[in-house]
Amino acid sequence: MITNLHRRHFLASGFTVADLGGLAAIAPAGIRRALAAAPRQLIVERRTLDVKGRTASVFGIRQPDGISGLTLDPGERFQVAVSNNAGEETTLHWHGQTPPNVQDGVTETGSALIPAGGSQSYDFTPRSGTHWMHSHHGLQEQVLMAAPLVVRSADDLKLDAQEVVVLLHDFTFRDPAEVLAQVTGGEVMQQGAMQQGGMQHGGMPMSHQMMSGTHMGHGMPSMAPGMASGMTMDLNDIDYDAYLANDRTLDDPLVVRAGRNGRVRLRLINGATSTAFWIDLGAAKGMVLAVDGNPVRPVSASRFPLAQGQRLDLLIAMPAGGGVIPVLAQREGDRARTGIVLATPDARVLRIADQAATAAGPIDLSLEHLLRAAAPLGLAAATPSILKQRITLTGTMMPYAWSIDGRSWNDHRPLHVQQGQRVVLEMANRSMMAHPMHLHGHHFQVVGINGKALNGAMRDTVLVPVGGAVTVAFTADNPGRWLLHCHNLLHMATGMMTEVTYQPA
Repeated sequence: MITNLHRRHFLASGFTVADLGGLAAIAPAGIRRALAAAPRQLIVERRTLDVKGRTASVFGIRQPDGISGLTLDPGERFQVAVSNNAGEETTLHWHGQTPPNVQDGVTETGSALIPAGGSQSYDFTPRSGTHWMHSHHGLQEQVLMAAPLVVRSADDLKLDAQEVVVLLHDFTFRDPAEVLAQVTGGEVMQQGAMQQGGMQHGGMPMSHQMMSGTHMGHGMPSMAPGMASGMTMDLNDIDYDAYLANDRTLDDPLVVRAGRNGRVRLRLINGATSTAFWIDLGAAKGMVLAVDGNPVRPVSASRFPLAQGQRLDLLIAMPAGGGVIPVLAQREGDRARTGIVLATPDARVLRIADQAATAAGPIDLSLEHLLRAAAPLGLAAATPSILKQRITLTGTMMPYAWSIDGRSWNDHRPLHVQQGQRVVLEMANRSMMAHPMHLHGHHFQVVGINGKALNGAMRDTVLVPVGGAVTVAFTADNPGRWLLHCHNLLHMATGMMTEVTYQPA
């Protein structure tokens, strides 16, 4: 998805029917009311995708004009009607948004399924930033039931940069249910949603890539108390057939032409179900503008970790003399990679191999330590109390079962809070895999890493490394039942999920 967001472009545009949605924030009140009466349309369907010369049947989420996902302009309300043409029931979760509980797209906590051939409407005030949408039913997310969800702010228009949205994914030709059975040894799955069907889609062969606990690489935390240094951590349970950037591999990558001396705002979304990536700009530098849709104080680098479910907004300056900037996403613990290419109009683009020269190490919290929220959480005077909670991320490779405090979803213990409370939650990882933990319905601030206080970024998904602990804080300002789970789909499917619950005051 590529958009030119130059202010002169908007000023030169006329008020055509197509322009009205983008001009909603500055249109007269009468036009805004007319726009509000016409919800955006999204269609969930089956489609055919060519991957490395083979065709596959996958899902897609598109607008009537064929554009994948959704982009809302400043001030536009989230009024969306979803038509389900996929041939089976589904749900859509608006990852990064904070809707009323019943619109969150999770049946376990109160949302309704969208039946095959049916439709469902949504209406709430959206959060600005780079977000995404995906199925929260069965294993549909693995079969590309995902798409970008971008909500622009007024500051985005002032930035005067070309926008490029990139959705990363891991892809397989095999049936996800077969693969889940393979990694679990055919044992009964623990998570209730996984027992409801929706698992008849593509899958992946299994491969364990291990690293010694004594050779974890730069930036990794020390082992948890009680763990022997010779124990191993697991990076990747699955070898996928391909890694995609906007549905394409490096055999035929997306090439985005940008002007010399121009600026590109890159909105990166890790929609992979089981894969964490290192984002590598090579010799170029990128300035971090936001993570998980939340602005941060700018940080410049050329290499960034990106866990499953996380988003990263980068501002990249194109070379004045022309040239090419590959934006590569390399799988942790592996040589496999995907990506796109930024290039000035006359620059020659050479083929880029989909295997790096060397394997990447595990992603880490090196960036997390540097990030500072542009608008920290703060402690409101009206906050009635501070509630401190602690959970432990648990589980094993054999048997393949993941849990929270030793409990799967079928036996989970909810975290009960009160509306208006400031909740401080420490998540300690005592398993041998890292876990990107996602909280629905809220955004939290990272306030501690391994017991050391931090005035970190606002997020909705944070990586908790092997042997490490991450502390987050949020305000309980959206009553309901809200999932807290690992965003590795196979970990969630085998039990690593609980919920935060509270009623209106």
